[in-house]
Amino acid sequence: MKGSLEENTRELLALIGGRENIISLGHCLTRLRLVLHDEQQINIKNLERNELVKGSFSANGQFQIIIGPGLVDKVYNELARQSGNNPTPAPTRPAAGKKTNIVQRLIKNLADIFIPVLPAIVASGLLLGLNNILANPGIFFKESLLAHYPAWQGVSGIITLIANTSFMFLPALIGWSAVKKFGGNPVLGIVLGLLLIHPDLMSAQQFSKNPDLVQYWSVFGFELKKVAYQGQVITVLLSAWLLARTERFLARIVPDMVQVIVVAPLTLLVTGFSAFLLIGPLTMLVGDGMTNGILRLFDVAPILAGGLFAFILSPLVITGMHHLFLGVNLQMIGTLGYTTLWPIQVMASLAQGMAALTIFFLVRNKKMQGVAVIAAVSAWLGVTEPAIFGVNLRYRFPFIAAMCGAGIAGSIVACYQVKATSIGISGLPGFLSIFTENWKVYFFAMGTSLLLTGLFTLLLSRTVWFRQQLLSSEES
Repeated sequence: MKGSLEENTRELLALIGGRENIISLGHCLTRLRLVLHDEQQINIKNLERNELVKGSFSANGQFQIIIGPGLVDKVYNELARQSGNNPTPAPTRPAAGKKTNIVQRLIKNLADIFIPVLPAIVASGLLLGLNNILANPGIFFKESLLAHYPAWQGVSGIITLIANTSFMFLPALIGWSAVKKFGGNPVLGIVLGLLLIHPDLMSAQQFSKNPDLVQYWSVFGFELKKVAYQGQVITVLLSAWLLARTERFLARIVPDMVQVIVVAPLTLLVTGFSAFLLIGPLTMLVGDGMTNGILRLFDVAPILAGGLFAFILSPLVITGMHHLFLGVNLQMIGTLGYTTLWPIQVMASLAQGMAALTIFFLVRNKKMQGVAVIAAVSAWLGVTEPAIFGVNLRYRFPFIAAMCGAGIAGSIVACYQVKATSIGISGLPGFLSIFTENWKVYFFAMGTSLLLTGLFTLLLSRTVWFRQQLLSSEES
């Protein structure tokens, strides 16, 4: 990288209109997310020539600058220091006057809730995948590696314990993040999440198998089931919203002198009773219905469903709607013990990475070649935004090629009902989370996504319209 981080960040700050143009700033895994007074002040052409920048776009009242995983944290901290903004890692609110509809607000809220807990979920998924290699038979030998090397039993046990922790206590993680997002005390969010999976409650899996064995609380004529809500994402989200609203309401009406001994207990009581009386039972029906609906769709028309889902996933990344499927995947894992959507999502990551890598061989611009390689590696490690926004959308035809390649590969994955035990890294290491009996067909689907996307990108680059676009982009 030419110039120091400080120098490049100073140039970036000037190109977005200076510190006076910044209302607030935040970041996610790959992007700076800025709310600006006037986006017309941005020098887009020179901004995207900056050594730190892989691309930029405006969405949902925010101007977002693609930096890349890891580096974005350093750039964010330096930009916050130079601009005088207090570091606030959570994405920022849109500026006044930049209206967003209810769907955009829902998507943004879900993104703000899930992004902070994503590292724990991905880490657990990756560790579960690594343990699959140790514990599952038929990978290296007829028996498992542990059967041949029993000394590794202890290592496998510790890995399993660490890996299962995030999924076991997922309601606590989501409760913390959701209550924080909704403006409540995040510690109460942790308590709420733990309350919903308390060991004195019958587990959700046991309840689904033996509902007649469930016990009840009798509360003023109401019978409340003593059932835990492991994996019930919707339950935690709605309960967290209610907790935050209740806490804020009580904080307004309770005198300051007694708030410390009144607000928190009453908030937990109201939320707890509501969760077990109404929110839990209703959202469990909704969650189970959603899961069964997806399974039914993939049973009836797997090739169409899988192909269409993989085809549209990258456009959904542009809108941010892909964050919805994180909750759906977690809901399926909590209900079924596996997910069928996440294996298909991996095909889109591979395709976008391959499209970006193909652009490396088609362009002569040195910076774009560097961006393309970095973006491809990032996509193959599960982060597709640098490839999508920094390379493929710039030329358009690689993005279209990746959608087509991913769609065909997604049809294969769905046709053979490939399942994942967890959510891991959505790229080349994705196979680690797949049931080992599905590995052969999954490797074939991964290869299909890569090869067809590369081929489609090359073919489209030879068409008159796209060829002209490629040349004009090179000249600029």
